[in-house]
Amino acid sequence: MSSRCPERRAARPARLLGLACLLAAGLAAGAGESSPALRVCADPDNPPFSQRDEGGFENRIARLLADDLQRPLHYTWLRDRRGFVRKTVGADLCDIVVGVPVGFQALQTTAPYYRSAFFFVNREGAAGPTGFTDARLPSWRIGVQLIGIDPGTSPVGYALARHGATERVVGYTLAGAETPPAQRMVQDVASGRLDSALVWGPQAGYFASRSQVPLHLVRAEAPPDMASVPFEFSIAMGVRHGDTALRQSLDEFIARRRADIDAVLAAYRVARTDRAEVAP
Repeated sequence: MSSRCPERRAARPARLLGLACLLAAGLAAGAGESSPALRVCADPDNPPFSQRDEGGFENRIARLLADDLQRPLHYTWLRDRRGFVRKTVGADLCDIVVGVPVGFQALQTTAPYYRSAFFFVNREGAAGPTGFTDARLPSWRIGVQLIGIDPGTSPVGYALARHGATERVVGYTLAGAETPPAQRMVQDVASGRLDSALVWGPQAGYFASRSQVPLHLVRAEAPPDMASVPFEFSIAMGVRHGDTALRQSLDEFIARRRADIDAVLAAYRVARTDRAEVAP
């Protein structure tokens, strides 16, 4: 609609004509405006969390959020490595990271939308570890993801080392492989190359549920001598510090669409500790 006002005619009162012009101008301006994009930063190849084809569960939640807020969804893709937040949110390329631990210092975090922990992934029916205090722990081949080159840099790796499981621990790194470490570990448990693997809950549930060999999960509880070390984490969304309005909007979305978020997590078989069921 054009916002241009026609010349006043004698038969139309000037005041009514002026109001009509203002209304036409407002409608025209509104028609040309669009809601600002919801700018999300994510790893393009990190199943089951996020993928460039938007096939991860964090992608599904981001789409649910964008539709709920009636805003277009825009991604900035970057591998989740050192400097991820600085190079994305910090560079003003995006505003939201869909999955971060509550209290993550680099960002202001929302209310959590799920909670998870580390799990032993074992073959169904086979002997396998159920905890770090099991006396048989040193005899099993156990896979663990390496953060850097030291298996003790993750809490579960440190627990293995403290309880004598060092000789047969198999470390899996991100470097030099197209398949994520968690997926490789679960595949190696299924094939018998490993007796067990210690895997972060969302990955453990997702990859174990897709295995043709039946697998089951056992939560890796912190041993008594490491009671102060967190083995369980609440996961939230993160925004830049000071963006309180956006954080509040996300908190309201999480509360309003809790059932839909839970349905997405269940579809991806995310192993959770804030719910009774554990996948697979």
